[in-house]
Amino acid sequence: MLRLLLLGGALGCGAEQAAPLAFTMLQLTRVYMGNSMFRGNASLNGQLSHLLEENNVTQVLPLEPPDAWARRQNEVITYLRNFRQLVQLFNKERPTKFTQHLCCHLGCRLYPNGTAQSFYEVTLNRTAFLSFHVPSATWERRWPGELPVAAFAQEQLMKYPITTQDLQYFLNTTCFSILQAQSARTGKVSGRSRTPLVLGLILGSLTLLGMALGIFLCTGGSC
Repeated sequence: MLRLLLLGGALGCGAEQAAPLAFTMLQLTRVYMGNSMFRGNASLNGQLSHLLEENNVTQVLPLEPPDAWARRQNEVITYLRNFRQLVQLFNKERPTKFTQHLCCHLGCRLYPNGTAQSFYEVTLNRTAFLSFHVPSATWERRWPGELPVAAFAQEQLMKYPITTQDLQYFLNTTCFSILQAQSARTGKVSGRSRTPLVLGLILGSLTLLGMALGIFLCTGGSC
């Protein structure tokens, strides 16, 4: 399943000092009565690099050659289709009439003084839900109080390398390599860093699957 990821940068400040280099991604997912709607974007140093609108994902900056991007685009569309089918399946088993809003915001920033920051934050219905602790590659609950959905989603996300070690590597290493390459080449992203950049789009969205499992399996029943 496509781990779109992505798109978050989503899913990016300082006064009177040089702005940090940043790659951020944002993905918004709205689920209502078995229907799923998607919106999102990714940006590199303030420039829109990717755009997600429903079933369409567009590469705004030419970060990948056409043939490579066509494959990536197909992966994203496949992920969206699988996600929709999963939601429809859960809705048949446990119909819900209320709307769920899921927002994933992730990325990294590199400041002029060498300070680095990477993050992955998730909100559910505009309330802090989960966050990814990059140094330890662990998911942490942010929901105020006890919530079975959050506990179950956390458990699901901790099961798989792609939502733990792989995500940690992307946020802690690959993401900063992209920014350093961008800085060294005065605004140009090297060919070597193109694929890792779009990999973020895939990793980010993958995480939605684990959270969807938690949200829908725990809604209206026990986990």
